[in-house]
Amino acid sequence: MVRSPLIDGHGRQIGDVRISVTDRCNFRCQYCMPAEGLTWLDRDGVLSFEEIQRLVGLLAELGVRDLRLTGGEPLVRRDFPSLVAMLAPLVEDLSITTNGFLLERDAAALVAAGANRFNVSIDSLQRDRFFEMTRRDALPRVLRGLETLAAFPEAHPIKVNAVAMRGFTEDEALPFARFAREFPYQVRFIEFMPLDAGHTWSPDQVLTGDEIRAAIHAVFPLEAEPREPHATARVYRFADGQGQIGFINPVSEPFCGDCDRIRITAEGKLRTCLFSLNETDLLGPMRAGATDDDLEQIIRDAVWRKELKHRVNEPGFIQPDRPMSAIGG
Repeated sequence: MVRSPLIDGHGRQIGDVRISVTDRCNFRCQYCMPAEGLTWLDRDGVLSFEEIQRLVGLLAELGVRDLRLTGGEPLVRRDFPSLVAMLAPLVEDLSITTNGFLLERDAAALVAAGANRFNVSIDSLQRDRFFEMTRRDALPRVLRGLETLAAFPEAHPIKVNAVAMRGFTEDEALPFARFAREFPYQVRFIEFMPLDAGHTWSPDQVLTGDEIRAAIHAVFPLEAEPREPHATARVYRFADGQGQIGFINPVSEPFCGDCDRIRITAEGKLRTCLFSLNETDLLGPMRAGATDDDLEQIIRDAVWRKELKHRVNEPGFIQPDRPMSAIGG
């Protein structure tokens, strides 16, 4: 069935959905989660595979073509490759954001199930600093997983994401630039956003994309690539042709104007912006017997109210209660 496109109140057509399949994670990254004390959702309070499949199928009928599966850490969800196989036929592009810890085990199964693209989070290429940021001594295992994934041509492009934090990432910029030149990965620096569990974020902790780009450009000259519509990253190629590097600058250079994304949390809450203060429940109506037409109307009403922009840099900005791990990366 083909339904009319999903349009927000600012005239933007929604084409991308990011669904968290679990709030659980095997890392405790400083910018995302507390070291201890986080209460996980009950298993029966999380969307089932069939419920996720139903939502993705409905959203596909409404014109959504791109799906990203996130967490928490999605690979900790039992039988996750089976979910990917259920969803891949419904969309044009299915990508996965992962910390890479279980990629060595699951890469082949995920590629075979139909995953098109992967984003792997790595905040440092130095083992001790990786441990400092993630609170897990796991860098060698993550790098082995990345190497395992890279062996599959159909998994490319593979993106390596590093959160940029002042006082930490300055020393990572050039090592990551060399990494992007030596290996078949596009490294992307993501500005630190106010989505930390402790609500201690402040603007002075943000190492901007422009600062990192200037540091890299001074050693390895960069040339800008054209920005694709709805893209979150500003992508640059190295002038000598050896690789690419990207910068996602939601704080210093917001890209809200042509945002076409919505998010669904692990317990079935629709969020129209990463920084939304309000959510719309989809799981409750589904389990109460809502028809697809009922769900469509709930989704349309929520999307119509989608925020024009995130307002992080404006007076009176309020950080969402949920940390990044509970929203979905």
